[in-house]
Amino acid sequence: MQAFYIQQHGHYVATELTRGPWSDEAQHGGPPLALLGREIERAAGGGFVARLTAELLRPLPFGTYELSCELLRPGKRARLFQARLSLNGSECARATALLLQEAPVELPQPPIRPRLAQPEESPEYKFSFFKAPIGYHTAMDLRVAAGVWGSGQMAAWLRMRVPLVAGEEPSPLQRVLVAADAGNGVSAPLPVDEFVFINPDLTLHLHRRLVGDWVGLDGLTRVEGNGVGLAQAEIFDTCGPVGRSMQSLLVSRR
Repeated sequence: MQAFYIQQHGHYVATELTRGPWSDEAQHGGPPLALLGREIERAAGGGFVARLTAELLRPLPFGTYELSCELLRPGKRARLFQARLSLNGSECARATALLLQEAPVELPQPPIRPRLAQPEESPEYKFSFFKAPIGYHTAMDLRVAAGVWGSGQMAAWLRMRVPLVAGEEPSPLQRVLVAADAGNGVSAPLPVDEFVFINPDLTLHLHRRLVGDWVGLDGLTRVEGNGVGLAQAEIFDTCGPVGRSMQSLLVSRR
């Protein structure tokens, strides 16, 4: 297994590297969301994805998936696309993306902002709540930049060890999406052996393209007694801030 997905005759076969933490038979949200982002990029043929909103409609088992994409709103400066991911004719996930036209603008020098500790300065960490020997946790390199796991607030660097699709170099957007869905895992607020806090959605806002391989997540998660939570993360690369992500959470005891 050299990638999250293997392309076969226009379809995409999910490998064990997509396995998530909540079920040994279902995928982590990051790889399928990145696959939807990839499809939108291919259909758009250019432009900057400033916002992507995705819904994970049901658990995604291992299998052979189909992708489709349509233009919802054309325009010269702003376009809206929607991509769908299906298994055996049943829709499993969808994403809507707003693409903006980029143009150079002379701006004043931005203020210096505090940065995360760089990846080489951050200790390695393993996702301790995965039970299976192979999955998303073995396909990603993780470094702790600040905070303590399990506290509800932690900053970490993530890097793909394998491509999204076999034989392809992941785009900056794909790298961000693979990592961003781990925001609630990075900033886990509850013991995962007692609780689940699954995100059925993800909204991503970006203000520039990722530079390099590393995606930094400075995450904060809040959960409430009504069984609902919210995970948010500021997204970085090694040069500085890139955007923000938000995830709604369904919280319950195991």
